[in-house]
Amino acid sequence: MRAFLILHGWGNFRPAGHWQYELASALRDRGERVVYPQLPDADAPDLEAWRAAAGAALDDARADDARVTVIAHSLGAMLWLGARPDDTGAGRSVDRVLLVAPPSPSYLRENPEVAAFAALEPTRPAAETRIVASDADPCNPEGSRAVYADPLGLPLTTIPGGGHLTPASGYGTWPSVLDWCLEPTATIAPR
Repeated sequence: MRAFLILHGWGNFRPAGHWQYELASALRDRGERVVYPQLPDADAPDLEAWRAAAGAALDDARADDARVTVIAHSLGAMLWLGARPDDTGAGRSVDRVLLVAPPSPSYLRENPEVAAFAALEPTRPAAETRIVASDADPCNPEGSRAVYADPLGLPLTTIPGGGHLTPASGYGTWPSVLDWCLEPTATIAPR
């Protein structure tokens, strides 16, 4: 059995039209098990509250010994990199992780609502992990290659001109992310 855990970012209230919302709907329509929690106080996230909520969601996703695929965007990606719940328990139940548009610590420090997340020390997840980020992300001006991919030894897919990979930058439905969820060898491409 498999399950999908989707973690949103700062200020995201899981709106219809966001690629994560559309992904959750498409996966459910195909009969997949999806856990897509609303993390607490999305406008003013508390690191420990988000970590606890992500841990509870991970426990829910890996019920019945499910193999879990995590898809995290923005602050959810930073949470997974630096404060993820135990992803090695239950026989390493997290198989794959997709981190989309993780913000840089410098960006986080500039924003008091999320500054606590800047102190996280990103570590390489135990599961197979890929980063997908734009070369023009205002939330990571240094670039995901320099900040995360190279230091952690993680593969990176660069989306040219994709901004922060939100609906505002054209990322509502994102068919190739759905393809990747269903088939691990699928390539993630720009919208």
